[in-house]
Amino acid sequence: MKNVLIATDFSANAKHAALYGYRLAQRLKANVTLCNAFLVPSEMPEAGMVAWPLYEYDELVEENANMLNKLKAEMERSVDSEVFKPFVHCRSEMGPVISVLTDLVASENIKLTVMGTHGNNGLSEFVIGNHSRRMINDTTVPLLLVPAHAKMGSIKKIAFATDFKQPAKDLDSIYDLIALIRPLNAELLITHIQDDKEANPELKKQIDAFMTEISNKADYPAIYYRVVKDHKVENGLEWVYEHGHIDILAMVHRKHNFLERLVPGSFTQKVAREITIPLLVIPAKD
Repeated sequence: MKNVLIATDFSANAKHAALYGYRLAQRLKANVTLCNAFLVPSEMPEAGMVAWPLYEYDELVEENANMLNKLKAEMERSVDSEVFKPFVHCRSEMGPVISVLTDLVASENIKLTVMGTHGNNGLSEFVIGNHSRRMINDTTVPLLLVPAHAKMGSIKKIAFATDFKQPAKDLDSIYDLIALIRPLNAELLITHIQDDKEANPELKKQIDAFMTEISNKADYPAIYYRVVKDHKVENGLEWVYEHGHIDILAMVHRKHNFLERLVPGSFTQKVAREITIPLLVIPAKD
């Protein structure tokens, strides 16, 4: 059975993401590992870190366990118990967040990681806030980043955004994405962000062949293609999530593709409006 990892720091945004992730796990018919990572400070904490007496360690562990169980109960109450109800396994682990999540992904057959975002100033905070940037770079399974204002409704349409620079690798990622989302029965919109200067008959032939191969091999009926023309990737993506009537925006993260270029901070200056849909980051295969 699939297993979804939900990371929480007990903030309001993380709670919202946990509820979103639990409902998604229910639709995917997957169980849930609900995790909180914490650090025990050294005698000389690093700048910006707050230390507490070591004798409070046991109290900290107990408090985290209680908060996880409270969040678990709230998640379980949030869904209809007449349908599939994901089993929730709580884990409170000592260590850096990224290391803890990476270890759990490897040890617990995790197929998807869900975490909230911290910030509401558009995609700038969306992709670089808190631990999101490192998770985007380090994740080995799909990572769903849930903004604070993401709606809890059904997931009817998912857009897979690509610049069509590596179509063969995109195919592999799309097949992996379909395997994950198949229980949702959602439409999958292949969205090509294209500069007008790139358009030519040869590219059209490649795209036609690309879509034909997906249709023949994916065994997924609701796949569509749409081109969004803009010489700036950021503007094209902004149009997709604002006007495409989609519930999740999916992108592959690989070296030298447009998501990697956006992660270091170009969204900070170039995208001002707030995104309200989750971003699904698909790690590239070697």
